[in-house]
Amino acid sequence: MSIIENALKKANNQGLIEKNKPDDSLIESDNFTSDDDSIIPKDNQVVINWNVLAAEGFIDHNDTKSQLAEEFRVIKRPLVNNIQGGEINGISRPNLILICSSLPGEGKTFVSINLALSIANELDKSVLLIDADVERPSVSRQLGIKQSPGLIEYLENDKINFSDILLKTDLSNLNVIPAGKRHKYSTELLSSQRMYLFAEEVSRRYKDRVVIFDSPPLLVATQAQILAELVGQVVLVIAAEETPQNVVNESISKLANCDVVMTLLNKTKKELDLYGYNYGYGKYGH
Repeated sequence: MSIIENALKKANNQGLIEKNKPDDSLIESDNFTSDDDSIIPKDNQVVINWNVLAAEGFIDHNDTKSQLAEEFRVIKRPLVNNIQGGEINGISRPNLILICSSLPGEGKTFVSINLALSIANELDKSVLLIDADVERPSVSRQLGIKQSPGLIEYLENDKINFSDILLKTDLSNLNVIPAGKRHKYSTELLSSQRMYLFAEEVSRRYKDRVVIFDSPPLLVATQAQILAELVGQVVLVIAAEETPQNVVNESISKLANCDVVMTLLNKTKKELDLYGYNYGYGKYGH
């Protein structure tokens, strides 16, 4: 039985799940509503400075034919395909994607933001980008988001609603949840039952929403491995000609139980097939 299944069973015993409804109908009406996006407070609206973002090397919102935009079209395609055929292929929660790296500085946040921007341009997909690197959050900094309640506040306080931490951007299909405040027990909060129920809820309630978690590095914090247990797909970002092979192997071993693990070679100066993007089902290499 998976961790989420255990959490759901426990929630059922505690009366958090309504007896007369299917298991995917969690009673968290104070936290989730049928139309959370429509009740986002005005203060939770974010206008992204697209010129600054492009100047820092991210996808240019006004240049949809750039090489970087084309590369992320290639990168996102197998992820989107897995989402569309996830249940058939036996992938649990395929619309939850974790972006991680072995060590700091390999470019995971760069990949997370660009992937979110690229998928948000799909006609039938919306994206929720969650800054889950709660010790060193950088999604908010890159997107120009001011300090606001985020994932940590939601996990810490059951009076905080989903709509309280959800930020709507001026890209219609992109919403963001910041990391929130620093917390000495952030690891315990990320491994809490509330986090497991949150992951299950955003996965099942919003079938057309792709949820991207920007996580801490795998070999620096235990939080990344905890988060990897919640998602259906993992992208391991590897810095070309920087990250030692034994470090990559150690990271892959920590992801051995994940349904889908893909690797993305970042910072490469060489032209590689599929831009260095490899993927496989089940345990890595099988």
